[in-house]
Amino acid sequence: MGEEGEDPQRLKKIAAAAYDYDNDPRWADYWSNILIPPQMASNSDVVDHYKRKFYQRFIDPSLVVEAISSSSSSQGSRRSAPSSASSTTTSEHVGSRSSGTTAQTSGSSTTNPSSMGIDRQTLLFSINAWVLVVAVLAIFPLIPKNLSSRAYQLTFMGTTLSSLISVYSLYGKPRAWNMQALQAYFQSVIVTEDFMNFIFGLTFLTAPAYFRSALIPVLCHTIVHLAKFLRRNFTRSTLYRRYLEEPCVSVESNISTLGILSSQAEIALGFLILVSLFSRQRNVLLLFMYWQQLKLMYHAPATGGYHRSVWAKIGQTILPLVHCYAPFLNGLLSAAQRWWFR
Repeated sequence: MGEEGEDPQRLKKIAAAAYDYDNDPRWADYWSNILIPPQMASNSDVVDHYKRKFYQRFIDPSLVVEAISSSSSSQGSRRSAPSSASSTTTSEHVGSRSSGTTAQTSGSSTTNPSSMGIDRQTLLFSINAWVLVVAVLAIFPLIPKNLSSRAYQLTFMGTTLSSLISVYSLYGKPRAWNMQALQAYFQSVIVTEDFMNFIFGLTFLTAPAYFRSALIPVLCHTIVHLAKFLRRNFTRSTLYRRYLEEPCVSVESNISTLGILSSQAEIALGFLILVSLFSRQRNVLLLFMYWQQLKLMYHAPATGGYHRSVWAKIGQTILPLVHCYAPFLNGLLSAAQRWWFR
């Protein structure tokens, strides 16, 4: 009974952690109005706490946010007192040797996770750089058809691989391989942007027809990832400052624009697949899978804001025309809306 009661809150906390706060302008205003000491503002636990409070206020009021506990700091002070007392009773030689060994072990323990993180990020950067190159080859109109088709497949292969690596590095693997554990795992992962990119890449990698417009969301996501990586790791490079700093700054300042462009391309692609049912390239399974993915993108916190804004504009344009010139479609639209919001 206790685990069943905690599962919804655990999933809500995972969704709150996966929410894209950087692309939500309300988060910047919310964080700027919080008055806390600078040493607390640099603490990741404190930032995560206020992110959960922001998520509770603006996204999901049912999320339970616990207060920040000071037990860790008190435990740290209690641990330091006995160690300092014991160090004064030992000899100077032993104390210096023990302090050297502890410093060495602590240094090694702190550098290993960071080096692993850098290796993972570097791997993702390399794959995304490769995806950018082959995506440009696939979308450029003057490239020979055979090379363009091969680049198209390699683009979605790289997108699928990088998204899968990102999902695994952030969420690991399921705790067990039974149905209950797999269901809990996928419920926590399915709302993340990386998992949706994985499904997107896998869908068009295995699709029998080529849709060049599907490369636009891939390019948007790849450019944003590359710009963020370069800004974090190459700010001291002369080559970066001379040639890449302005494009990277421009990309980071227009992340919302790229998100809207990606959402528009994804929604337009859904209608293109729908229209393709009247051609020789019809694929009912692809239509069903992709519109299920569009529905997920609409409701997921990471992409829902962009998709809802695009769908709102489409509704403001299309619905009056349907009511005026094609009222017989009202029943079909009502059924589609019931399925969409279910």
